Amino acid sequence: MTSRSKMAVACGALALLVLGGAAAFYSVRGVAGNSTCSAASAKAETLRPLAKGDVAGVEVAKQPALLPDLAFNGPDGKPTTLSAFRGKTVLVNLWATWCLPCLTEMPALDALQGALGSSDFEVLAINIDTRHPDKPKKWLADKAITRLGYYADPQAKVFQDIRAVKKVEGMPISLLIDPAGCELALLQGPAEWAGADAKALIGAALGR
Repeated sequence: MTSRSKMAVACGALALLVLGGAAAFYSVRGVAGNSTCSAASAKAETLRPLAKGDVAGVEVAKQPALLPDLAFNGPDGKPTTLSAFRGKTVLVNLWATWCLPCLTEMPALDALQGALGSSDFEVLAINIDTRHPDKPKKWLADKAITRLGYYADPQAKVFQDIRAVKKVEGMPISLLIDPAGCELALLQGPAEWAGADAKALIGAALGR
């Protein structure tokens, strides 16, 4: 097992302790109906051969379906939801300051947002620290991570909502979602999101 894999496993175990123990895992099946996610199904097929190299761990959806309408706070501190981002492709990433693999990939996510962020795409990094709300903001500032909007869920409910429909074991979690809100791909663990492989994957999702 590589050191990165060991960190991801350790972070996964900590996530289970912090966020409430064991829960049943279920696969998403047909939640959206064929019509809503038909375009996502076609798009997923174009992504499948691009899940390689730095993003080889990405699991491209076999049956894309709508995700739950995750609720969290926006950069202004006001409540928002995943459906507010309909119309753009988003890479949802859950992170926390107690998760070392999460912190490792944050600079790359920031760089990805800087390179590809637009009216059509956003890296939606949601912090799930449940204590010391100023700590993640300070960490981002100390690391000069400035291109990511600060989204947060101090109750960490987004993690539980994703666990209710996806077999996820820990943190970080990244979900690539199309403009209709349908899941295109899932990655459990960190990745080099600023690399050429990741950019090729995201570019294909954007039809570029």
